[in-house]
This record gives sequence, C-alpha cells and structure tokens, in this order.
Amino acid sequence: MKATGIVRRIDDLGRVVIPKEIRRTMRIREGDPLEIYTDNDGGVIFKKYSQIEEFSLITNQLCESVTNECKLPVIICDRDQCIASAGISRREVSERRITPYIEEIMEKRQVYSSENESKPLYPLEGVDRALQVLSPIVSNGDVYGAVMLLDSSDNTTHCESDIKLVCTVATFLSKQMEE
Repeated sequence: MKATGIVRRIDDLGRVVIPKEIRRTMRIREGDPLEIYTDNDGGVIFKKYSQIEEFSLITNQLCESVTNECKLPVIICDRDQCIASAGISRREVSERRITPYIEEIMEKRQVYSSENESKPLYPLEGVDRALQVLSPIVSNGDVYGAVMLLDSSDNTTHCESDIKLVCTVATFLSKQMEE
C-alpha cells in the first residue's frame, strides 16, 4: 500500500470521507461503487468496482468476434480503463486509462464516429491508435463503459455495418448489466 499522509476520522455513522485529491487521482465519482477488502496486516482497502469486469469472459469473446467481422481492433472499457481487447496487443492496452475526451463522449451517451472529424481522438493514454467508433454501454440511465473500434495498422476504415455491430454489442452488455 502507498501511504498518503492523510488521516481521516470515522463519524458516528461509520462514514469516512475520501479526500478530494485521492478521489480525483483515482477518478472516484459520486455514486461510484467501491469494493472493501481487508488485508492480513489489519488494513482496509477500498477498490473501485467495475461491473463490466464481472463479464470478462464474455467481453473477451465479444471483442474477438467483432474484430473478426470488422477487421479492426476493438476494445471494451469501463469508465476508467480498458477491460478487454482484440486485434491489438493486450499488453499494449491492458489496464490503460481512458483519456478525458473519451470520458466526455461516454457521458453524452451518444454513438461517436470519426467520419466527420478532422482531428483524431486517442482513446487510451499511451496508445497511438485513433478512435473510429464508440458506443457507450448505458444501463438504467448510468454509463458503465464503452465499446470502441480503433484504427488498424493497414488503414482499414469502418463502415455503417461496423457502427451497427458496435452498437449491438454495447446494447447486449447493457442488458447484461440489468440482470
């Protein structure tokens, strides 16, 4: 564990305030679910909970299927980082944080296509593949993540059916979140 030097007291209802600096750094927003663990040394650990990570087997299979159909790299992310990928090295994208631009697009709850964009958007920090298509995963009014098509190394571009496929996968995952 990393020491922060910040000390907080528990109130009479058992609550503790997570400092703003830590919330900002860890991208913890109001209403975000947190998992609570204890370690063998008597420590308490809070970890952001990602419901999409619960579907890792399904998300990996969906990524493979979409990449086989579209011939483009695909990633599925939660609101913070890449969860699953295909058509691109997993080491290159695994657990990479999404960029602020992608957060903004997801929050709009709209499908994004790079067709009319002059400037490329890069969805993951430290990854040089530009975004082609994004469909947010929205369930019960909350954004849980997104399904994204990226640029390929052979300059393949997306078509209308690729957009529909990405939207279908995002809708499928949205329905899984409801169950």
